[in-house]
Amino acid sequence: MHILTFANRKGGVAKSTSVWAVGHCLAHQFGKRVLLVDCDPQRNLTMCLPTVGKERHLAQVAEGKATLAQVMQPVGERLWLAQASEPLAAAEKILGADIAYPMLFRNNLDGLDSLVDYIIFDTSPSPNSPLALAAMTASTRVYVPVQPEYFAFEGLQSLLDIVERIRKNYSPQLRVGGLFLTKYARSYRRSLHHEFVDMMKEHEQLGPLVMQTSIRENVAIAEAQVQRKSLYEWAPTSNAFQDYEALTKEIMVSLSA
Repeated sequence: MHILTFANRKGGVAKSTSVWAVGHCLAHQFGKRVLLVDCDPQRNLTMCLPTVGKERHLAQVAEGKATLAQVMQPVGERLWLAQASEPLAAAEKILGADIAYPMLFRNNLDGLDSLVDYIIFDTSPSPNSPLALAAMTASTRVYVPVQPEYFAFEGLQSLLDIVERIRKNYSPQLRVGGLFLTKYARSYRRSLHHEFVDMMKEHEQLGPLVMQTSIRENVAIAEAQVQRKSLYEWAPTSNAFQDYEALTKEIMVSLSA
């Protein structure tokens, strides 16, 4: 069972979208059993997946009332969701006062290795999110979506520092699986974006982490999410589908390295 977290300390970088798209690709294209966990109180991931019953949700895990296996609900073939709900924000504040909060998800994995092949955590951009830290502590890889903007640099370095502290203190197996660009293509006529990408690739620490696949802008993503459908169902010939399928393949290769 592979446990992944998608994270960035900057909002609006297509983090939830990437969890949504990669999860669907793993399930539909590669036949994997996938659990998506929405750790963001904003609930973006939950709102772009089919509606599930309100009686089970992630706040119950944060409050110590249930395990992940007990709150997961089917949202497609070979695809499950541990949904975010309105009580999650309050539950996260209480969780942050518990000295053992980084171990929350690691201690709630019982029974999942026989049910799913992948767990993917979607996290809040909040720099002090207890749920995001707990997700990374439970994971073996962190993948970072990045938009080509100069302001992204500071957040990236900060996130890498957090991952390194978690690795040293809690999870020796944790590492950054890669950084991938979103809303970007080399063919776009945006010189500042290209300068940022070149600068990032030449950076001593960030450069080796930049993945080959980048995600182009495509209206099909928003259309599919509004309909609560996957790109596989809504726009299987779109650039977005092709890009996320390529990204998913690259992730699978990186996990076997």
